[in-house]
Amino acid sequence: MTPERRRLLLALLATVAVLAPLGWMWQASLVPDTYNVMDMGVVEQGRDTRPVAHEDHTGHGATSVDELVADPDRPADVRVELVARQERFALASGQEVDGFTLNGTSPGPTIRARQGQLVEVRLRNASVEEGVALHWHGVDVPNAVDGVAGVTQDAVPVGGEHVSRFVAEDSGTYWYHSHQVSHEQVRQGLLGALVVDPPTPVGEEALALLHVYDGTSTVNGRTGEVAVDVPAGTPVRVRVVNTDNGAASVWSPGPYRVLAVDGTDVHEPTEVRGEVVRLTAGGRVDVEVVAPALVQLGRSTSVVVGDGADPVDRPREELDLLAYGTPAPLGFDPDAADRDFEYAVGRRPGFLDGRPGMWWSVNGRLFPDVPMYVVDEGDVVRMTISNSSGEAHPMHLHGHHAVVLSRDGEPATGSPWVVDSLDVAHGTTYEIAFVADNPGLWMDHCHNLPHAADGLVAHLAYTGISTPYLVGGEAGNQPE
Repeated sequence: MTPERRRLLLALLATVAVLAPLGWMWQASLVPDTYNVMDMGVVEQGRDTRPVAHEDHTGHGATSVDELVADPDRPADVRVELVARQERFALASGQEVDGFTLNGTSPGPTIRARQGQLVEVRLRNASVEEGVALHWHGVDVPNAVDGVAGVTQDAVPVGGEHVSRFVAEDSGTYWYHSHQVSHEQVRQGLLGALVVDPPTPVGEEALALLHVYDGTSTVNGRTGEVAVDVPAGTPVRVRVVNTDNGAASVWSPGPYRVLAVDGTDVHEPTEVRGEVVRLTAGGRVDVEVVAPALVQLGRSTSVVVGDGADPVDRPREELDLLAYGTPAPLGFDPDAADRDFEYAVGRRPGFLDGRPGMWWSVNGRLFPDVPMYVVDEGDVVRMTISNSSGEAHPMHLHGHHAVVLSRDGEPATGSPWVVDSLDVAHGTTYEIAFVADNPGLWMDHCHNLPHAADGLVAHLAYTGISTPYLVGGEAGNQPE
């Protein structure tokens, strides 16, 4: 062999050595056009690290998510009909927006129920071309009505309808939104508030649903201020809902109290002065002020209570919910956990469905090789969530509420900080715990929804549960 041919051969072999692994990585990253989420990912059992065949834990042939419903024979106490449309609509400010409406408005109608009532919502799709599904964010509904296209139902096509039934077990502030092409449909207005009142009225209150439409910040679909007309000395509960992809800031020039986080009351809340609440994407916080007062919601929106107050700049100090309020019993023992999982969010180069780039990773893996966290009903579950990705991530677990045990090794010392949406900053590690008491197949994903669309998603699966629904398929299901 001549020297020239030898050099050519060596160059060819070097090229193959480089391209072959890349080709394998590209091939392995491809996501089928149609698939069952229970056939994807990597099984995580939490207490047994031995390799386990996927089919042993996917629940195929067992209880279908369709069977996990509220009492089918119980009549509804609250009935709501929602009609979804894809259309151009006007904000109260007059600005026109291309997006989606429910019953002709965005946000859609506020749904209200009393604790213990059975809610029935009939959703009809009038003109949303890609289909629609509604997720009840923060409400621990039966899995059949979690509203995730391709996981718990098919997307509702134009002309179709879907009925959701659930008991409003826990009072609090919640919201609902699309979980079909969610990173687009939520941003463009397919959402609304859901409030569950306790048996005893809470007194004066106001809703402040935050959403940015085409760069315009709004409260309840309006720009500027929301006024609450009450006499001086009246305490007012302001229910703040953050429906955007990034965190919001909530503060008051005067004293206030944080009454609830993510629908769960704070135990013995104390007065807050000169501190701001960082409200993560998807999260809710109920704050109480006494008129006259002002609740500031970022730079351009606010709730004016009574005669209001002069605004102040955003405080530098953030309220630390890890130490706010006083301790109270949890009702379970996190130290006796049956499962102990890791959810490590990172970022690394690779391929996502054949596309090269820097992508979000979970436990070092890229979608679709993400965890399927497997539990048995009744398990006490601990999970360590860490973030080394360079950006904050609002992590949202469907169907459950978790208590925060620690942050960066510092144990919680205040009221039980119970969340369904947790803001995990870069370089931060949280320990959380919950009881697996709601059988089903549940998403556990970042609620910066473009992040979820780019692979920052995992699932919590109960043994013995299956789903007949497919991502993709004839229904065109696209949950993120």
